[in-house]
Amino acid sequence: MAKADARLARKIRQRRVRKKVRGTTARPRLSVSRSLNHIYAQVIDDSISQTLTSMSTLAPEAKQKVEGITKTKRAELVGSLLAQKALDKGIKRVVFDRGGHKYHGRVKALAEAARGAGLDF
Repeated sequence: MAKADARLARKIRQRRVRKKVRGTTARPRLSVSRSLNHIYAQVIDDSISQTLTSMSTLAPEAKQKVEGITKTKRAELVGSLLAQKALDKGIKRVVFDRGGHKYHGRVKALAEAARGAGLDF
């Protein structure tokens, strides 16, 4: 599969997921995005189009801790740190948006770490 075809297929999957997954004030959306080296996650309230909290491997809280560990472990760290930030803001329940990525590897590790840290989805 060519690079352009893979991007298009991901965009199609992303649209299909977003059609069904909407974040509300009671249950915001936990959106995950990943690149080759980093992973990003944010909790979004779609009713007001606002990001409530976010975390990534580039965030100052995580940047020092991710040095020298695998990408999957980095995703777990980001998931648990994001869950802590969300819980501090009073967010306990979210809907998960995998962003067109398959639910395995780093995306799955982030989701399971967030669940383990106390988020309900």
